[in-house]
Amino acid sequence: MADTMGRFDFAIDRGGTFTDVFARLPDGRERVLKLLSSDPQNYKDAPTEGIRRVLEEETGQVFPRDQPVDTSLIGWIRMGTTVATNALLERRGERTALLVTKGFKDLLHIGTQARPKLFDLEVAMPDVLYEEVIEVDERVVLQRDDCQLQRRDPKRLVRGSTGDSLEVWKEVDLDRVEKDLRGVLSRGITSVAVLLLHSYTWSDHEKAVGSVARHLGFTQVSLSSEVMPMVRAVPRGYTVCADAYLTPKIHQYLKGFTSGFKGGLKDVDVLFMQSDGGLTPMEQFCGSRAVLSGPAGGVVGYAITSYSQMERKPVIGFDMGGTSTDVSRYAGQYEHVFEATTAGVTLQAPQLDINTVAAGGGSRLFFRSGMFVVGPESAGAHPGPACYRKGGPLTVTDANLALGRLLPSFFPKIFGPAEDEPLSLEETTRHFHQLTDEINLFLSSSQSQVGANGTSKTQNSAVPNSQSEMSVEEVAMGFIRVANEAMCRPIRALTQAKGHDTSQHVLACFGGAGGQHACSIARALGMKTVFIHKYSGVLSAYGLALADVVEEAQEPCSLKYEQPSFGELDRRMEQLSKRCRDTLRGRGFTSGQITTEVFLHLRYKGTDCALMVTADGYPDNTKSCRAGDFRAAFTKRYMKEFGFTIPDRPIVVDDIRVRGCGKSGIQSVNKPKLEHRQARAVMMTKCYFEEGYLDTGVYLWEELPCGRSIQGPAIIIDKNSTILVEPSCEARLTEEGDVCLTVGSDHQCVLGTELNTVQLSIFSHRFMSIAEQMGRVLQRTSISTNIKERLDFSCAVFGPDGGLVSNAPHIPVHLGAMQETVQYQIRSLGNKLKEGDVILSNHPCAGGSHLPDLTVITPVFRKGVNGPVFFVASRGHHADIGGITPGSMPPHSTSLQQEGAVFISFKLVSGGVFQEEAVTDALMAPAQYPGSSGTRNLHDNLSDLRAQVAANQRGSQLVGELIDTYGLAVVQAYMGYIQSNAELAVRDMLKAFAQRRRQQQAGSLEVESEDFLDDGTPIRLRVQINEEVGSAVFDFTGTGTEVWGNCNAPRAITLSALIYCLRCMVGQDIPLNQGCLAPIKVIIPPGSILQPSQNAAVVGGNVLTSQRVVDVIFKAFEACAASQGCMNNISFGSDSVGYYETVAGGAGAGPGWDGRSGVHSHMTNTRITDPEILEKRYPVILEHFSLRPGSGGTGRYRGGDGVIRKLLFRNKVVLSVLTERRATRPYGLMGGEDGEAGLNLLHRADGRVLNLGAKTSVSLQPGDMFCLYTPGGGGYGGEDANRTPQTKRRRLNETFPERGSIFEYRMAQEGV
Repeated sequence: MADTMGRFDFAIDRGGTFTDVFARLPDGRERVLKLLSSDPQNYKDAPTEGIRRVLEEETGQVFPRDQPVDTSLIGWIRMGTTVATNALLERRGERTALLVTKGFKDLLHIGTQARPKLFDLEVAMPDVLYEEVIEVDERVVLQRDDCQLQRRDPKRLVRGSTGDSLEVWKEVDLDRVEKDLRGVLSRGITSVAVLLLHSYTWSDHEKAVGSVARHLGFTQVSLSSEVMPMVRAVPRGYTVCADAYLTPKIHQYLKGFTSGFKGGLKDVDVLFMQSDGGLTPMEQFCGSRAVLSGPAGGVVGYAITSYSQMERKPVIGFDMGGTSTDVSRYAGQYEHVFEATTAGVTLQAPQLDINTVAAGGGSRLFFRSGMFVVGPESAGAHPGPACYRKGGPLTVTDANLALGRLLPSFFPKIFGPAEDEPLSLEETTRHFHQLTDEINLFLSSSQSQVGANGTSKTQNSAVPNSQSEMSVEEVAMGFIRVANEAMCRPIRALTQAKGHDTSQHVLACFGGAGGQHACSIARALGMKTVFIHKYSGVLSAYGLALADVVEEAQEPCSLKYEQPSFGELDRRMEQLSKRCRDTLRGRGFTSGQITTEVFLHLRYKGTDCALMVTADGYPDNTKSCRAGDFRAAFTKRYMKEFGFTIPDRPIVVDDIRVRGCGKSGIQSVNKPKLEHRQARAVMMTKCYFEEGYLDTGVYLWEELPCGRSIQGPAIIIDKNSTILVEPSCEARLTEEGDVCLTVGSDHQCVLGTELNTVQLSIFSHRFMSIAEQMGRVLQRTSISTNIKERLDFSCAVFGPDGGLVSNAPHIPVHLGAMQETVQYQIRSLGNKLKEGDVILSNHPCAGGSHLPDLTVITPVFRKGVNGPVFFVASRGHHADIGGITPGSMPPHSTSLQQEGAVFISFKLVSGGVFQEEAVTDALMAPAQYPGSSGTRNLHDNLSDLRAQVAANQRGSQLVGELIDTYGLAVVQAYMGYIQSNAELAVRDMLKAFAQRRRQQQAGSLEVESEDFLDDGTPIRLRVQINEEVGSAVFDFTGTGTEVWGNCNAPRAITLSALIYCLRCMVGQDIPLNQGCLAPIKVIIPPGSILQPSQNAAVVGGNVLTSQRVVDVIFKAFEACAASQGCMNNISFGSDSVGYYETVAGGAGAGPGWDGRSGVHSHMTNTRITDPEILEKRYPVILEHFSLRPGSGGTGRYRGGDGVIRKLLFRNKVVLSVLTERRATRPYGLMGGEDGEAGLNLLHRADGRVLNLGAKTSVSLQPGDMFCLYTPGGGGYGGEDANRTPQTKRRRLNETFPERGSIFEYRMAQEGV
């Protein structure tokens, strides 16, 4: 690449609000500039204006705004832009049509079938990016050696790029494609995305369709096989749609940008930042790789400036902006993910793992039910925080201003309606006085007494009056502390998820708002150093100047990583490396400037946990590829992340990837001179800290001498940011002109047992963080697919009385159920529990849900205290624990013994010793019953039980550390307060419901409802509400008796369903714990289907009856129409294979919204297996998967439609179906029509069609096809001919603000 010294070089980050410009001048000096991204009165394009201003000011020549800029003085331009991101967020991309394999027109609407927000009754999901769908009549399937399917029509055999053989079952009908495309073109759509099944390995059909589209004149044709050839049709489909939708918008922007320069920038090297942190030439910049173009520059910036090669100390990037905060990690290599969701669209492309959380300077402040809450709602740029003088709400920025941490005199006068006033401390103070009055009223009212004393079960219930009145400063400080704790949680998750110690990192802080919070966050995480680069306010732009040009090549693979494959792997790696090198040479790089790195996407056979691995540091040997020892690299990283390896399991290569880099980043040479003078404050101010107001020196960054230290408290100000140096911290200007903060230990204020509302919020975060960290240990150390990959587990912390304090993740059917289990053990074992004991339980009479859910409980003791001081527990779904069918979920069980091994109060660990022999005997015990087997997977059971013990041990350690910090009495007191807070939120909801009911009708505060299972069993509910105290009696008297079959639901399931419904109706984030049920009295008649006898079969109760309980509760409260009311449990298997899935249906409509089609509802949220993975691993062909039109109930608001799913079997298998709503229909509400019932049909190979009914097991032959029609949701309200559908135009970052691997992990957890 040509050297551009002697000319002007520009690196520009065009953000949503500001555009940052970094310029390297011909003499080597550097300049930075910040200007508004949109200012149409003054200029058309911000980057062009930035370049024009620098050229004009530095050369003294005139560069008129209305004429193209002369480029003779420009060396290169590098840009990062949010053009693609904003088009995605605002859904303002190009009109696009999707071409997809016939039978799958709704595949991307259904997606994973999981809903994004577990407790939102209105299932709000982003719209798909395409406007029309064309079904392409073609089909290819993978060839299987074990296939017994006889097809009469001849098949063409082809070989895919992975090495797999495929059968062409249906050649593509190009005449039909052309006719359909002409119709689309005539309607003004000029962009198409093509997604055909299995095109990741064999793309001929896609290429033929693409050729027809280009010939017809479509201006953008994106093929999934070219955009990202990776297995899994759904994310590949989203990615190709994003490419077709966004790339034309990028081209439009580039056309406008280049038109502002003479010659259209033909002789200037123009590069754009991609999501993966590498630069690419302007003409190669495309939509699917542009979404993180803006934030990627910041990651490159801090990675190169903050990471010391000598110390090799890993760095956490902390970029706090107005609406959100980006968190990432760098330890010598960029951390990439290959599938991530932005604005509700999952993109399958290499992208930096940037985790966005909804907490920023503009996050709003609330006081809810006695708790301080920050965000996720944001004030946005308009109206902005209260201090912006535009009528905005209180935000984190206002809290900093109120505490004296922001100084209005150092801000430009750009606020107020005319944008000519300073920040308003008066407006902020006025708002804070109002909020402080509200908080003090709460604290002094009898309501707080009810909250403190209402939880009579806890030992700290008789707490005297809580804290005295709070001052404005204490309230503002409280919100800052809560905001900091909210931002610490993702940093802990990002590091600990992969086995790293958070405290051993440096915090690299950049962005406008982060400097005010850096010391506090570093201290809370145990970090000792904060690094703030001199260009931290424009670090994304500076990162562009430091970045390399990247060329990536990737292709799928199906080889095993073993000796016979090494030759082929080496050949393909070299081929891809050569392609990258040739491309970079074509861009002007010399061989000395080019490096390539090879990655293999590896996983153990039979698992889904694939890791993208480089062999850097693992040289080749006789048992490896020439590119290095990937096996050693993979096993070491697997051990680091997951705590074990599987030595006897083959390793599979899913993808081969090569990343080529052309070294082109600048070396910064500007260094300030070392000075020996002391730093001088330009003024002194009063700043509020934990100790109260302290004298605080204010320093200007540009006047700080190198190498000198400033003791906190102090404020350092530059043009773009404010840094707060807290007491006991120290700031020093490095030789490069950057600020390095040394964080001292916290001044620990003594906390008493009386209620402090700020600490309540912080303890709530801490307890949730403990449960989350327990979950990470369980996921890392478990071995089974169910726990490690499907994440079917939850972890929890309990008080000394067994009352639930915190639970993560929120799997609906686990909510509150573990509390019953822990309290049963306390009643049953009492003082027999000793230190070093761990209890195993799964029996329904002991709070179990169904037998495969094994709960491991660890009592925690404290020296000098009699009895456990708290409990930790983990519940995990084990794939098999014996019984009459593989998977331990038989559709036709009639007794508990047929469903697997039973544990009531089993000592899994006694005196610190794992009881392997005894638990093995218990797991094999079901074999003694006729037709039953012991566990079919003992090794995984034992490994996962050990992992659950390890997770509990981690939870015990973390709560112990909390007690070390605050003392036992304080921690137990706050356990009680958090439960009281949830109780208060539920009481408020019940009071509000009672008031609404009184206003609507002078009716009784008694509501009732009834619904039925398919066998006619009624579930009846009568709710009596006490409006005065906000309590209720939920009485299920009249519910049908225990049934002959397995739809019996243990009491714990009804309680879980009840907590789920209460949380949905509360409508805001509250701690989900014992307190939710404190205002509720639950009456369940013994011997009924909801409290069956001890040996009743229950497996269907967990997955089916739980849904009907939810329907009955929502019907009583008239919250919404019924959703599909079923999980559609489908499983099939043989001696060699087993598969289980639950399938989506229609969601119920409600007051103001249509029900979502093709989504899971209420007590389940399981993701469905991708069609390509399903066909690759199992002897089945997915013939059809789409919505079931018209199955949702009509009404003013329509119920969502169910789905149609057709499975064609290639081998002999046994099919089991366990379903409901096949005879009864999901109810409509307030005049809305019922949804359609479901239907299970079997099409035999000989042409017969059979209705299988709701629950059965049947032997299938090759050629048989199972057709599943799932129920629709009920409609809401009578038909309204004049109804116009509601359109909510909200930016999707307000609805779906989060992003990154932590978010993906939580979504996967809630998709169980």
